[in-house]
Amino acid sequence: MSDRHLAFWPKTQPRHLSLPNTHLFYNAEVSAARYPDKPYLVFYDTPVTFGQFKDEAERIAGYLQNECGVKKGDRVLLYLQNSPQFVLAYYGILRADAVVVPVNPMNMTEELRHYVSDTGATVAFAPQDLMGHIAPLLDEGLRHIVAVSYGDYIRAGHDYPVPAYIAAPRAHFDLPGVIPWTDMLARGLRPGPMTAGPDDLAVMPYTSGTTGHPKGCMHTHRSVMYNAVAGMTWVGTQADSVLLSVLPFFHVTGMQGSMNTPLYAGATLVMLPRWDRDTAARLIQRYRVNGVQLISAMVVDLLSNPDITDYDLSSITRISGGGAAMPEAIAQKLNDMLGIPYVEGYGMSETMAATHLNPMQRPKKQCLGMPLYDVDSRVVDTQTLLEVPQGEAGEIIVSGPQVMQGYWNNPGATQDAFIERDGKRFLRTGDIAMIDEDGYFFMVDRLKRMINASGFKVWPAEVEALLYHHPAIREACIIAAPDEKRGETVKAVVVLKDAYRGEVSEQDIVDWAHANMAAYKSPRIVEFRDALPKSGSGKVMWREMQEQAMAAAVKN
Repeated sequence: MSDRHLAFWPKTQPRHLSLPNTHLFYNAEVSAARYPDKPYLVFYDTPVTFGQFKDEAERIAGYLQNECGVKKGDRVLLYLQNSPQFVLAYYGILRADAVVVPVNPMNMTEELRHYVSDTGATVAFAPQDLMGHIAPLLDEGLRHIVAVSYGDYIRAGHDYPVPAYIAAPRAHFDLPGVIPWTDMLARGLRPGPMTAGPDDLAVMPYTSGTTGHPKGCMHTHRSVMYNAVAGMTWVGTQADSVLLSVLPFFHVTGMQGSMNTPLYAGATLVMLPRWDRDTAARLIQRYRVNGVQLISAMVVDLLSNPDITDYDLSSITRISGGGAAMPEAIAQKLNDMLGIPYVEGYGMSETMAATHLNPMQRPKKQCLGMPLYDVDSRVVDTQTLLEVPQGEAGEIIVSGPQVMQGYWNNPGATQDAFIERDGKRFLRTGDIAMIDEDGYFFMVDRLKRMINASGFKVWPAEVEALLYHHPAIREACIIAAPDEKRGETVKAVVVLKDAYRGEVSEQDIVDWAHANMAAYKSPRIVEFRDALPKSGSGKVMWREMQEQAMAAAVKN
């Protein structure tokens, strides 16, 4: 275990983090008692106070227990966009001592069928615009669906566009087992006493399912509590903080940093269901937002807005995120404009968000940061699983309070995911990184994403970072393409900036890359696209493009 990072550990931070030995819903009770009339949520200028939030979450829990028969440990699907209803349902499920199963709203019926079957869920919260995807499952395990009309929580005037699916009037569904959200609340039912404790299951996010079906990551109240408290402590969130919440709540990064942490701290979150750079800038200006979580692609889009200087963004003191390394040129532009760095971190569904973060006072660019409180993280050889020397690449393994219990209904996958070292249980992350001389972790790439070109190892993340130095490139993704001579060759899928479309050719990018990086890693093939495919959490879906390239080669 490396402890070099301790020389740069923030002087204001403790080394050990004491966690509340409580149920997650207690955080809602505390904030409601302290700040009953203070807004917790702001949705298109309509506030939901902490007092209102606690009351409605309890009514949801009462309905789940009394009308749906939900018992301690039962799983409930939460299939919604960022909205007051998502947060209320999340805590209502917890208050019923049940387990939240957050589901990407981009999923279709077949994908939802796996969640219902795997979890045994009989209850789901779903939006009215996606009812056609989930209603067929009422005959396949589901018995109750709470239908959500997002517009029910927009009661104030607003002067910016609202997506049509958000503003749509409440729909009626003549389906057995389906009840409108407003009718559920109107029942005014109350739950029984909380009986779950910190070591009971609370939230079960599913992995992306890159091989086979997605797997449920079993998290307890304690492991979820860890990152809610750690995030607040590390970045300095306070009761008077105002945060812009736009990362999806169904994904652990947004769920923890933009939803659970503000509730624990008593802070206010201003939410957007989806990224919109103009509306985001307007909300930052209007509510004097000081903390923002954005993935790198969102920062790129925000700063490329030609009208960005029309907004007052001076209230922002922190922009943080992860998922993909921030291009150095964009990070510098952010620093030049706002005088703040982009603070990156690292985590995964299996760890309920962050295990590593950059210190706020000494962040490094394109860096995962250092292990958080009470986290033991190492870099090991992918074959021997022994620690590699400083500066060499290997797989990240991690042990800490936020690591999952295992995969739901999948003991084989659980066994494969963990190893024992020095009496500790370590999660194998499948991510390749190196530790620098200061003890900071730097991503090299995913274990299975390496390109082998004539025996040379090419790490796509490195090539992507280099491509961002080309003035015409807005986004880039590196994948492998079949090559008769090299086995695999390097292909770049590129989105050009608007001003360069029609002015720069694919061959221009190939020539520039060949002149600016080693020949073995330089892309031999370039494909222009209008946009890169992204998951609901905003990550570039490189595997999808990889599979398309391989399939095309087979056809040819």
